[in-house]
Amino acid sequence: MNTSEQQRPAPPDAPMASTGESSEVAENRLVAERREKLRALRAAGVAFPNDFHVDAQAADLQAAYADREVWTAEALEAEPRRVRVAGRVLLRRIQGKVSFVQLQDGSDRIQLFIHQGTLGEAAYEAFKSGDVGDIVGAAGVLMRTKTGELSVKVDELRLLTKSLRPLPDKWHGLADIEQRYRQRYVDLIVTPEAREAFRIRARLIRFIRDYLEAPERHFVEVETPMMHAIPGGATARPFVTHHNALDLDMYLRVAPELYLKRLVVGGFDRVYEINRNFRNEGVSTRHNPEFTMLELYQAYATYLEIMDLTEGLLRDGARAVLGRDRLTWEGNEIDLGAPFRRWGMEDAVCELNPEIARADLRDRARMAEHCRRLGIVVKPDYGWGRLLLEIFEKTVEPTLIQPTFITAYPTEVSPLARQNDHDAEVTDRFELFVNAKELANGFSELNDPEDQAARFMAQVQAKDAGDDEAMHFDADYIRALEYGLPPTGGLGVGIDRLAMLFTDSASIRDVLLFPYMRPAG
Repeated sequence: MNTSEQQRPAPPDAPMASTGESSEVAENRLVAERREKLRALRAAGVAFPNDFHVDAQAADLQAAYADREVWTAEALEAEPRRVRVAGRVLLRRIQGKVSFVQLQDGSDRIQLFIHQGTLGEAAYEAFKSGDVGDIVGAAGVLMRTKTGELSVKVDELRLLTKSLRPLPDKWHGLADIEQRYRQRYVDLIVTPEAREAFRIRARLIRFIRDYLEAPERHFVEVETPMMHAIPGGATARPFVTHHNALDLDMYLRVAPELYLKRLVVGGFDRVYEINRNFRNEGVSTRHNPEFTMLELYQAYATYLEIMDLTEGLLRDGARAVLGRDRLTWEGNEIDLGAPFRRWGMEDAVCELNPEIARADLRDRARMAEHCRRLGIVVKPDYGWGRLLLEIFEKTVEPTLIQPTFITAYPTEVSPLARQNDHDAEVTDRFELFVNAKELANGFSELNDPEDQAARFMAQVQAKDAGDDEAMHFDADYIRALEYGLPPTGGLGVGIDRLAMLFTDSASIRDVLLFPYMRPAG
């Protein structure tokens, strides 16, 4: 809303109005003043009422009366509409017997026009003693002010919740990034962009469900356990917990993959889960210890069809959620409308590292030399495939700005993916990169129980050698494969990173309502 009433400075009861005080002292003084007001409300028996009923939302009203040429002040007066709205007071402008209030509910903001003659002298005086941050209910008819702002001409005003803490004096959001994350509830009050980011995230998740469950795809949403006796489905360090009744150590899931594929064995040909995963790893702008994933499995599909599905999901999702397929992420224009590039890992490494000959790629000794030259740590148990991945991550991944599928991952680093029919050293696997960040991982699933058992054993040996992220041997999953897993394609998409793309966010914390934070102090 761009009116003069709502662009005026913060009112005198804003925290920084007091000069000569530190911000902490000023806030403590204001809190004490507000507690005194609450005590008076309690004494009068009117604190925290719960009998005000709302019949309108600000966003609906703004949309219904957006056409100012149709809904002029005269038209609103000729067709009076009485509404009951409630929300938080973000701005008060008191001008004698007339006041303007910016009210924010869960959908949008709307202005209240408060006149002493309409509201009544006693109620008007009570209103003047209120504070920014209070939650109020207001009833009245719609009108337009002289500046054309849609407003509620208030004839009934109730204080519903007394706010004891003043809102930040930065009216365009919290300046302290750490405070934004620690006190997300305050950030959401004062930062419209933060609220919109989480609305976009919600629309994105709803779109994913609609996309997958459309008649032409007919996926079924399922739920799998979040506590596992054996951590599996990804190479990651798990969180450990303890089941007291069973006296059994358990693990928060690192991925639902092995349970979802059990369901495909059981006859659910197309299943998906939007799930929370937990990995006991570092925290960064791209990583949070708990995160949301879309994971799906489609019987009788190869990784090529899963790539097609992934590309369509992102492109159609952007168009449905944002209304466009050209997005900006951290200053880079991302074109989701053009076909996504598909690039083999070995081809990519050779193209961007001309000093690495193709004959070197599968020679462990030569790849180790290239890694040392590039400053990459070489561990004794790394084969040529792991060394290739290390070089890719250092030299190729940072260049992948436009959507790119990297394919043909080495078998060594893909313990659950199917080997390529023509080259057993690589798998039918892809990862999708956008803006130098991995957004998705998919492959043709390994459905040979004997091959899978051998790869699990290799992972166990790696764990025994000190690899904390290597997988355990899951005997029941092998048993499931022995009943028969049809040829299957699988996909995992990081919802948090996808939300970062859709909201142009630089940090994963910007798309998590309550990101992990070290304890304050």
